Amino acid sequence: MKLLVILAVGLRPKDLAHAPVLRGLGAHGFAAPLDTVFPAVTCTVQASFLTGLQPREHGAVGNGWYFRELAQVMLWRQSNQLVHGEKLYEAAAQRFGARTAKLFWWWNMYAPHVAFSVTPRPEYHANGLKRPGLYSEPPQLQAELQQQLGPFPLFDFWGPKAGIKSTQWIASSALAVMAQHDPELLLVYLPHLDYDHQRFGPDDPRSVQAVKDLDAECARLIEAARGRNAHVVVLSEYGIEKAEQVVFVNRLLHEKGLLRVQETSHGQLLDCGACRAFAVADHQCAHVHVRDAADLEPVRALLAKTPGIARVLDRTQQRELGIDHARSGELVCVAEKGAWFAYHYWLDEARRPDFAPTVDIHRKPGYDPAELFVDPKIAFPKLRVAKNLAKKLLGFRYLMDVIPTDPSLVRGTHGRLYGDDDVGPVFLCSDRRLARDRVAATDVKELCLRMLGG
Repeated sequence: MKLLVILAVGLRPKDLAHAPVLRGLGAHGFAAPLDTVFPAVTCTVQASFLTGLQPREHGAVGNGWYFRELAQVMLWRQSNQLVHGEKLYEAAAQRFGARTAKLFWWWNMYAPHVAFSVTPRPEYHANGLKRPGLYSEPPQLQAELQQQLGPFPLFDFWGPKAGIKSTQWIASSALAVMAQHDPELLLVYLPHLDYDHQRFGPDDPRSVQAVKDLDAECARLIEAARGRNAHVVVLSEYGIEKAEQVVFVNRLLHEKGLLRVQETSHGQLLDCGACRAFAVADHQCAHVHVRDAADLEPVRALLAKTPGIARVLDRTQQRELGIDHARSGELVCVAEKGAWFAYHYWLDEARRPDFAPTVDIHRKPGYDPAELFVDPKIAFPKLRVAKNLAKKLLGFRYLMDVIPTDPSLVRGTHGRLYGDDDVGPVFLCSDRRLARDRVAATDVKELCLRMLGG
């Protein structure tokens, strides 16, 4: 058998009211709430989908983590080797001889038994320029797809321009891979709904339109899959709730003298290895790393009384949520409903690092959803952007410093376990034989294998 798995990030059961194609998929097969894992963030949940394991076992404790040996925070790494355990595509190849195409899912690089893979990989030139790029296996696949579809719209995949254009390109690339290579297992990641839910709030009219646009792209893929007699799964990693409160864990630790920075010519840089305590902020989860055991209880007490923090978990308590792994912080903070954690660590805006007002997912020690916005304080933002783009086109260095450093603009968030199916993730499946009332994230791998096995 063949199987198409569409990861429609941010899709909730209540969104199906605006998605007739997806609603029909569930009606003819089955639809169920999906019980996700903690933290409910992209890299962690995808690792659980692929391995059937909890974070304590696969080790992807967030969208990145603190690499203690290097004293560095690294987010959004793509190597498949960072995730422990047998992956879905390994099992599919060994059991059924299935070839997998993995398009824009995470943990995409150097994955055994993945015949075709594509993932964003910007090109960084020696003169400081950043250009759109892709990584693919085989190497020529990205060139073939871009020749057919035009350049991959990287700046529509993430940043202030993020929107339907990237989802459309990815869906079209999946159709091309289906037609030309006919893989038995096709994994496709469609991102834009997640971004609009975070940018506008999950129930904003613009987010409703994003659901309708997602439905149209899924319709193209589902129709093509049916033409190949393939089963179809559509699922989401997490739901989105309204964001109402920002919690600055690192600023709190900085004020108390626990967090250290280095003064540089381009602003203050977080000095992780010198910190007594600091946090890797990741949506509604914050991994707090405490260097000395003597500081553990005072830091815990400080965090526990901070508004917006629901729980502060030590190593023993982390077992409850399946996140007791060596990569986790000595303490893990869980946000209250409507609250989320910002990475900001500087106390004086004049000393912020130069990357703070830019789209820079690799240098910021935490996730920054404010990268979805242009700073409303800029009087003529289009003129600023045009000026920087002109520098780029002429081959000069430029700084696209248009991102707000005020995270209160963000209207949607995720990461905690909600307990409310309406705002949680969803699982849709064309195979009625597998119907059940609920689906756990750790069950997805085996369900997919059952469909591939016929």
